[in-house]
Amino acid sequence: MRVLVMLDGTVVDPGTPVIRVDDLGITRGDGVFETILVVDGKPRELGPHLDRLDRSAAMLQLPPPSRPDWEHCVQAVLDNWRGGAEMALKMIYTRGPEFGDGTPTGYAMGLEIGEKVLRARQTGVAAITLDRGYDPEIVSRAPWLLLGAKSLSYAVNMAATRHAESVGASEVIFIAADGSVLEGPTSSVVLVNGRTLRTTPPSSGILKGTTQGALFRAAERAGWVTKVEPVTLAELREADALFMASSVRKITRVHTLDGTALADTTDLREELNALYESEY
Repeated sequence: MRVLVMLDGTVVDPGTPVIRVDDLGITRGDGVFETILVVDGKPRELGPHLDRLDRSAAMLQLPPPSRPDWEHCVQAVLDNWRGGAEMALKMIYTRGPEFGDGTPTGYAMGLEIGEKVLRARQTGVAAITLDRGYDPEIVSRAPWLLLGAKSLSYAVNMAATRHAESVGASEVIFIAADGSVLEGPTSSVVLVNGRTLRTTPPSSGILKGTTQGALFRAAERAGWVTKVEPVTLAELREADALFMASSVRKITRVHTLDGTALADTTDLREELNALYESEY
């Protein structure tokens, strides 16, 4: 089951060609996107996702996305969805055709949640740490590197994931040149020590996690301490538990890190996911 709606509200057969071959989102990766989890017809964290789309577009100097148009586009996807209770909703916004009139290309797609994702939610994932190749101090000095933008240029992220799979893992945690923890290719890193949750700051050149944010809000109400601060690789390895948070996978347990099995935290996974679900 798939649903495709263009930014102008037109519902299109997802099997119909609608993107020009010279669209800069295809030829250069010149665009931004967001992925939203929809449950029972209700998109989760739509506002924060649209805020992040705005921020990413501004970093790429794209024309400001029209929030009313995107809200209408998203609603059209929801209205036409005939699949299961959960859906992954992707919003794509590119610079448009290279030889066009400058009008961006925008559309939203509704997609079924894959079996691999559903399985990872239950069983957890094996992760490896990989060097991301930059020092967080460069973020403010070189904004043209687009660190922290959710751009369509995901070749490095996908290459890292393929490398992980080639060595028997399924997830990556990127490490900066100074040894600090960054994020996963498609997720935020959450460490647990006692009743404290920690994640890394956007100032290090990573995305501000929407799912992680929802978890932290719920955890604070339940009496947990939450911290957004730099985390070292040593602290990552010494944590009581380790999780990856993303819109579609929710709060996923890391059961193996760099080939070392971690403590069984299945009960904690259930507790954290219950906290996260309490936001909705």
